[in-house]
Amino acid sequence: MRITDLLDARSVELHAAPSSKKEALDMAIDLMCKSGKIDDREAYRKLVYAREEESTTGIGEGIAIPHGKGAAVTRPGLAAMVIPNGVDFDSLDDEPVHIVFLIAAPNTKDNIHLDVLSKLSMMLMDEEFIEKLKNAKTVEEFLAIIDKADEERPDLDASIETTQSMTDASFKILAVTSCPTGIAHTYMAAEALEKAAKAHNCFLKVETRGSSGAKNVVTAQEIADADCIIIAADAKVPMDRFHGKKLIECQVSDGISKADELVSRAMSGNVPVYESASGGAHTDTSAKSGGSIGHQLYVHLMSGVSHMLPFVIGGGILIALAFLIDGLCVDMTALSEEARANFGTITPIAATLKSIGGIAFGFMLPVLAGYIAMSIADRPGLALGFVGGAIAANGKSGFLGALVAGFLAGYVILLLKKLFEKLPQSLEKISSVLFYPVFGILIVGVIMTFVVEPPVGALNTLLNTTLTNMNGSGKIFLGLILGGMMAIDMGGPFNKAAYVFGTASIAAGNYNVMAAVMIGGMVPPCAIALASLLFKKKFTKEERQSGPTNFIMGLAFITEGAIPFAASDPLHVLPSCIIGSAVSGALSMMFDCTLMAPHGGIFVFPVVGNAPMYVISLVVGTVVSAVLLGILKKNVEE
Repeated sequence: MRITDLLDARSVELHAAPSSKKEALDMAIDLMCKSGKIDDREAYRKLVYAREEESTTGIGEGIAIPHGKGAAVTRPGLAAMVIPNGVDFDSLDDEPVHIVFLIAAPNTKDNIHLDVLSKLSMMLMDEEFIEKLKNAKTVEEFLAIIDKADEERPDLDASIETTQSMTDASFKILAVTSCPTGIAHTYMAAEALEKAAKAHNCFLKVETRGSSGAKNVVTAQEIADADCIIIAADAKVPMDRFHGKKLIECQVSDGISKADELVSRAMSGNVPVYESASGGAHTDTSAKSGGSIGHQLYVHLMSGVSHMLPFVIGGGILIALAFLIDGLCVDMTALSEEARANFGTITPIAATLKSIGGIAFGFMLPVLAGYIAMSIADRPGLALGFVGGAIAANGKSGFLGALVAGFLAGYVILLLKKLFEKLPQSLEKISSVLFYPVFGILIVGVIMTFVVEPPVGALNTLLNTTLTNMNGSGKIFLGLILGGMMAIDMGGPFNKAAYVFGTASIAAGNYNVMAAVMIGGMVPPCAIALASLLFKKKFTKEERQSGPTNFIMGLAFITEGAIPFAASDPLHVLPSCIIGSAVSGALSMMFDCTLMAPHGGIFVFPVVGNAPMYVISLVVGTVVSAVLLGILKKNVEE
């Protein structure tokens, strides 16, 4: 089937001017409906928007390929739209979109829209083709340009099939491309790598692992004969077959934008040899996002953070709702100090929500550590990570201790695998269910209990003593210190030391201390939320989607909402948050703000002394941190 067979002239617009992504999608959907291939516009619209929620179809370089498949589509179709001035489409490269191709496919098993989409994505790698589409004067000319390019390009299977002989090539490269959705980026990376290989006059065969399965799969003999392997993937790839070969690992986006650099590096010979943990047995291993040790550590870290995020968001918002309900139903000024200490659990509904949210929070650090360990050592690392994370959560080391536990657990498993690899075959089979968990949990537990926790506990005691001695000698400086401490580890020993000091000050009648403590804990998540909106290029797509929820957690005094962001980039996020929190704490003290409740965030503002200036202090600290995040954080590549 040709592309122009699906593209009705009535569904082409060459001078579109949408003001937003939503308007662009709705305009494209209306164009599709003009072709008569949609029997329920609203149902089809929901399909397109549901697909867009999974991940943006703005694939970069000014191109977007949204699509929907379902019963609302009577027969396959395409709609096309040229946007001369561009529109923000939440693209992977954050650049405006100028050309939109919308795909409609019926709910059949042939997945025809996937093949069309994949072929389109490869055609759209041609800059000359894109320029011709942008400059088309009439719909007929636009269709003719597509038809000619479609005719000149072979079908998808033929496009990725290698016809060049590997035998006589002077340098042989094999590549594997794969992206989470398995459509556009998979084939765009394959196309870019093939072009780069031709420019360098070397052999290259690309295995694409798309949504319709693996195609052009490399053989064992080809692997044996290859001089270098390039893995440009953000999804699972069978890696152990490449044991002992020179291998480059990178993101699939690098396969598109840095193809020439990758081929040059492969041909230089300055490439590490890949060592499989199982020595070449065929198992599925997640492709790492980068070949360097630092980037591999980052990938392991992000695996833990991404699995922890639902617990942070779900539990945090439930706790925020508990505070909200108590704030609406209870007169704080009429409560005793003991009753105020139970804010968030005073009414039965609030108590239930806070209990459920607290349970979710209880899983947060074990999950973080567990999935870091699993990313390093596969399933055997999971149990060790959970145990190490639980020790950190129940002890005094907090999320910093959980980070240590995750990496410790993963590398302990790798060590045990080395130690037990010489076992007789009969014993080797039970290693993963007996030896790894028993010895691994023991080692991790002992190290966490006797090596990690004691110095952190001593530090915590020292902090409390120091803060007690400071109170009264310089309140603005004290507010600066307390506010900054709340952001240092966001739930760890520094945070807890400041918070305990604040609650103890309430009992002693010093309400200004608790005000500085709470505002210091509110700034980090609020700043993260603001920065994710203002500086989109500094955050991954997942972070941009979850970032705004931190407004809710920050305003509810749930500092832990910022932990996933701090864990993924501590060198830039933590200093930014610490400075903003310190500024807010100092301003709160300077304005003589007071707080009689030990928590609650915005929901206890009615009992805050000098509340207007307290709000100003919060806003100033949030803006300071957000601006610093925009300055210090580097742009991310997705």
